[in-house]
Amino acid sequence: MNTVILEKPGHFLFEQTPRPGEPGPDEALIRVHNVGICGTDIHAYGGNQPFFTYPRILGHELGVQIEALGSPQENLQEGDLCAVEPYLNCEHCLACRRGRTNCCEQLQCLGVHCDGGMREHIILPVAKLHRSEKLSLEELAIVETLGIGKHAVDRAQLRSDAVVAVIGLGPIGLTIIQFATLVGSRVVALDVSPFRIETCKALFEVETIQVDHKKPIAGQWSSAFGELPGTVFDATGSAPSMNAAFDLPANSGTLVLVGIVTDDITFSDPEFHRKELTVLSSRNSTAKDFIDVIEHMEKGAIDIKPWITHRTPAKELHPRCQPPDNSRSSPLTEAKLRSRCSSHWTA
Repeated sequence: MNTVILEKPGHFLFEQTPRPGEPGPDEALIRVHNVGICGTDIHAYGGNQPFFTYPRILGHELGVQIEALGSPQENLQEGDLCAVEPYLNCEHCLACRRGRTNCCEQLQCLGVHCDGGMREHIILPVAKLHRSEKLSLEELAIVETLGIGKHAVDRAQLRSDAVVAVIGLGPIGLTIIQFATLVGSRVVALDVSPFRIETCKALFEVETIQVDHKKPIAGQWSSAFGELPGTVFDATGSAPSMNAAFDLPANSGTLVLVGIVTDDITFSDPEFHRKELTVLSSRNSTAKDFIDVIEHMEKGAIDIKPWITHRTPAKELHPRCQPPDNSRSSPLTEAKLRSRCSSHWTA
């Protein structure tokens, strides 16, 4: 089958690999139609993605169709269109027993820790497939992205009267804004980039601050809005920003760190205790998040059209990613790879 392999940083291969065998009990053979490209993939391509080894088949944001089931399923059948929950968990550790499958001790994310969906077929547990009768394959490939923001907002337990600051207006920051506004919270979006601020304003009716990184962020907020926000999300993936974000929540406030870095995060303990802050991390998402996101999309509460900025056939993913002369056209070859609203994506 046709497969796109990231052989090493900066170099893709388009090769023929063996097709999977038959699915076992509670497994499904799926055909991949749409694959989303995210920051994780870009970092892997650039050679700076943590916990990553080469070669690797990328792809964890997938719109797929079930071709075969290894055993009868109550809620799934052959031909169903599904989003894929790409976080393979052990089901036995404390996190899994608590329902926190997104942070399983043995977590394997497709396309990161193990091979993902940039290939025609893959076998997956049926528990990781979330069907929809209304959404297209392209829309289903966006569900995983939106789930990151949904999970972060749920972690914060936002209320409709909350004042929320979202720092970092890349794709993940935008998904946080999406679900914070659905809760009914007042959202202020912050970024150093004028382009990202304009992109955000084109998607959502929110207030914004263009941050001057040379000045204290709390002072910039107070000058614009007075009282500090009760909840702050940092989605920058920047250690200096995450360190500074500890100054922004009001007393008794909550800080949710959504972006991840390999550096240490530091803060002033006296100020941390004076404010009695609640600090949370947010990683990946759960099956419930997938179900909720699909429900919102099916109801029309989320318009995904602006999120899709580029499309490309897999064989044109990169000039050095060319199929062999004897390769045949396939659903993967013709699939459209999706990127999101960000200045970093190119097709």
